[in-house]
Amino acid sequence: MNQFTLLKESSRDLDLFPHIKEFALTKNSTIQLDSFVIGVSDSIQIYCVIDGKFEWILNQCPHTLYPGDIAFVLPGQEIGGAKGFLDIGTLYRLFIQVENVKQGAGMLGSWSSISESERLAIGNILLLNKTPVLKIKEAANILCKIRSEIMSQEIGYLTRVNHLIDSLFISVARQSTLQADSRRDFPRTFMKLERTLRLNLAHQWSVEEMAALFGLGTTSFTEKVKSFTGFSPMNYLINIRISEAIKLLKRADANFTNIALETGFYSSQHFSTTFKKLTGYTPGQFRKRNASQNTLDNPQSYGMRNHD
Repeated sequence: MNQFTLLKESSRDLDLFPHIKEFALTKNSTIQLDSFVIGVSDSIQIYCVIDGKFEWILNQCPHTLYPGDIAFVLPGQEIGGAKGFLDIGTLYRLFIQVENVKQGAGMLGSWSSISESERLAIGNILLLNKTPVLKIKEAANILCKIRSEIMSQEIGYLTRVNHLIDSLFISVARQSTLQADSRRDFPRTFMKLERTLRLNLAHQWSVEEMAALFGLGTTSFTEKVKSFTGFSPMNYLINIRISEAIKLLKRADANFTNIALETGFYSSQHFSTTFKKLTGYTPGQFRKRNASQNTLDNPQSYGMRNHD
């Protein structure tokens, strides 16, 4: 698959497609500084990763794109390489001019054969989309067919190309909706995960095992947990371990080694070090502080214990 670049201003192949600002397949084999600095898009920009790993800033947030991922960027949104350059790899890019980005129906112009009501619905979904990176398996195939139609220019290619672009927009809208639904379901599913972890904290959980409870890969799972909690999965698990340890420390009859093992730490020393790092106290100091606080809060009970 040879790389190519078609530009609206200079490519005769795009004369019949005024809505296509740029269409290209780029195979980047070397790093060139400042080759992809962060800038504001003036069109709908669609990128589809064929191979490689791309670290970008989209809407002021870092994202990592892998093969099969697409980035969907609206006019006015920021995009660029996380380090200011284009990473090594291969990707398609398709830039579409928008008639009116503030109105949903304006996302797909008069070139589109989609009904006005559906154009409005698709446009509104894209405007509300909070996740610019989507996993769309058919995207690369659609873009490959667009290229073939433009290059061959056989009878009906104008209609076929526009239909293919319509199909791409429909796929983006559908996947945006699916991912939005998934995000809404995540909190409920996440609570189930937390309950599962708390019931078996002594187990040495791995990220892979936790991700499997969701039916997700480790990368997707890690991104979801970090987005939802602000912590990596392992750091979140440590916080759960510490919170459970705090409950156990309030029991005067529980020794530190048993607490450490019950909450999943390798040893009492590992437990003590981690506990102090997160709370500012050793387990012993915390227990004494808690006992002292209880004495102040409950003087009658203290007197009763003394009396006994």
